[in-house]
Amino acid sequence: MKNKLITTKINYDGSQLAPLFAYKNFGILGPSILAFRGSCDVTLEHMVDAEDLIEKAEIKAHDMLHFIIEIFGADLTAAVSLQRLLASLMQDLIKKSNPEAKVHREGDDLYVQLKGKKKLTISIASRSSVSSQIHFGINISNKGTPVPTACLEDLKIPFKPFAEQILKDFSKEYISIVEATQKVRPLFESP
Repeated sequence: MKNKLITTKINYDGSQLAPLFAYKNFGILGPSILAFRGSCDVTLEHMVDAEDLIEKAEIKAHDMLHFIIEIFGADLTAAVSLQRLLASLMQDLIKKSNPEAKVHREGDDLYVQLKGKKKLTISIASRSSVSSQIHFGINISNKGTPVPTACLEDLKIPFKPFAEQILKDFSKEYISIVEATQKVRPLFESP
């Protein structure tokens, strides 16, 4: 899996969750995870989560760290599983970076206990005709969020080293998963 921290600001509106985004914009072909910093304002046109669409939910933030993942040859269940793996990797890194942080995972979301339960992340996984994609955003600041949130600033975690470590950790896990599928014999084959 290829990984890259994009240094230019990209404001996420949902259109980036699209097949071949990494290839068309950055020349990165194949399975990939990208990270970039920018605002978030998901328009109804690009809202993938039907629950949010029905509720006409506002998905906004002035400053987030975004991850876009694309994998090929995997169904939506595999993509959602990788989405939750990414959430767990982030939870582990937050606890390592700030042992006092009270962070917990509920499905694909991370929350921080900070004067009440505050939402730290947003995430969605979906599928196109050629690949599965995941968007995962984590608040860098709490400005511009429509719900009570926590952020990396609250946790005193600088976004760049956090992003770089998550890119490495996720890529390593993905490669290990793929390798694990390539070393097993089918159950119907005799020894």
